[in-house]
Amino acid sequence: MEEANKKNLEFIEEVTTNVDEVQKRVLDEILTRNVMVEYLQRLNLNGHTDRETFKKVVPVITYEDIQSDINRIANGDKSPILCSQPVSEFLTSSGTSGGERKLIPTIEEEYWRRSQLYGLMMYVVSQFVPDFDKGKGMYFMFIKSEAKTPGGLLARSVSTSIYKSHQFKSSCRALPYTSPIEAILCLDSYQSMYTQMLCGLYQNREVVRVGSVFASAFIRAMRFLEDHWSLLCNDIRTGTINNKITDPSVREAVMKILKPDLELADFIEVECSKDSWRGIITRLWPNTKYVDAIVTGAMSQYIPLLDYYSNSLPLVSTVYASSECFFGINLNPLCKPSEVCYTLIPTMAYFEFLPIHRSNEVIDSLSTSTPLNEKDKQKLVDLVEVKIGQEYELVVTTYSGLYRYRVGDVLRVAGYKNNAPQFNFIRRENVILSIESDKTNEIELQNAVKNAANNLMPFDARVTDYTSYADTATIPGHYVLFWELSVNASAPIPPSVLEDCCLTIEESLNSVYRQGRTSEKSIGPLEIRIVETGTFDKLMDYCCTSSLGASINQYKTPRCVKLAPLIELLNSRVVSSYFSPMCPKWVPGSKQWSNTD
Repeated sequence: MEEANKKNLEFIEEVTTNVDEVQKRVLDEILTRNVMVEYLQRLNLNGHTDRETFKKVVPVITYEDIQSDINRIANGDKSPILCSQPVSEFLTSSGTSGGERKLIPTIEEEYWRRSQLYGLMMYVVSQFVPDFDKGKGMYFMFIKSEAKTPGGLLARSVSTSIYKSHQFKSSCRALPYTSPIEAILCLDSYQSMYTQMLCGLYQNREVVRVGSVFASAFIRAMRFLEDHWSLLCNDIRTGTINNKITDPSVREAVMKILKPDLELADFIEVECSKDSWRGIITRLWPNTKYVDAIVTGAMSQYIPLLDYYSNSLPLVSTVYASSECFFGINLNPLCKPSEVCYTLIPTMAYFEFLPIHRSNEVIDSLSTSTPLNEKDKQKLVDLVEVKIGQEYELVVTTYSGLYRYRVGDVLRVAGYKNNAPQFNFIRRENVILSIESDKTNEIELQNAVKNAANNLMPFDARVTDYTSYADTATIPGHYVLFWELSVNASAPIPPSVLEDCCLTIEESLNSVYRQGRTSEKSIGPLEIRIVETGTFDKLMDYCCTSSLGASINQYKTPRCVKLAPLIELLNSRVVSSYFSPMCPKWVPGSKQWSNTD
């Protein structure tokens, strides 16, 4: 262990000191091995692997620019289109293209890079949390349904790929979790959650860290415990499993762990029966040292609830990663959530940064950026050229065949580790609503509202203005839309019509949202709140006369509000509220892929 720690320390010091040299080497490696692939041949790179030629010849792209190439690979073309190494599978990005998940190609070698970053992260945490590896981790981990492309390649989420890999099974043995692998790999979300919670409770004295990938998933687990603790206590008291758990492999795995324990069952019952659930984590799992979950970006809205349940244990965000690439780690894991910053590890990929040019208007909604054109391309800067306080969109060139690809993440430079900049994650570019892995942008929401408003036409009514927010006071969280209506007919609009409007909006949103609603139950029913006539005039008055500083000449209604005073104003004028009456339609995989489950 001491030798491994020494190597990790030396590696971090070396790559954060010689940042630009490492980045040049990484770009040269990527281009040298892939210089003959079809995509780079089309760009007339002509065998050049130097940074200057690369920047001059290779365009900055989005997913849509290479979607036809990716579709060829998905449909079975095995020629080196984007990468000289075979594509091992597609990782499905939670960002969407045309309402479907993006398919991000990856290669076998990326498993090694992920493992390396994970090892670095564990080393860093060990320096801040003594003996954290002496017990078990109670992590709530879930897989999602996967599909196969016509060419036979798997298409699945990053977490599903990781949890199904032999590397993950090995890591479970090296640093054990309370959840048996069979429970993690169970597609039924109820059975998976129930048995993971049961095993976590049964091994409560061994637990030294708790968490989930997203803060929202961990909050869902705590709410699940609130709703099901009596059933769980009964299982622990009798050493049996509730008959709702029907998966035979899951039952068998849990029964290898579970034995009757009357004292533990009584203890859990006493704690869960108390009026307040404040500090329930430290009460039920007394040796817990921290909560491990992403609490940056959209997940920051869950911090108050995490503090409530955990009695303000440290909230640790460890790794910054996406489907496109694993980027970096938090070198100060015990920092405050508002101060989380990630050091990009320069061996992971070649990084560039597009400066974000903000509009002058600041309300609470979007920061708009200028479109990327030839002039902007020249403004892309390298990792060592970013400036403290400036915001950038991340652009990556990866070993798996993405070249100058816009990830869509907006980062702000917070400081340095040696010569390596450290970044705060600010947001996804253009995303206005998010509960968990879902991402809804302004245009998508606008189209969804337009579709729903058609339901009002027979009643001579229309939506005169609207805004939205992600309500996480409920578990799971849900989208709320505030509608101001103009109704010319004398008869009121039937409630069922407005409920249909809720469902139409949900049906119009992307497949990631619909999967969260339908399969994973990570998003609650969408709600429309009808507000009094004149509400949006009041909203404009508030924004233009308060400290928000909006100019009446430049004001436009924010399509998403986050500031508490604006939400309070809107809620104070609500006259009626309606929820989606059922889940929207969702089928695993897009219409292009066949489901394997």
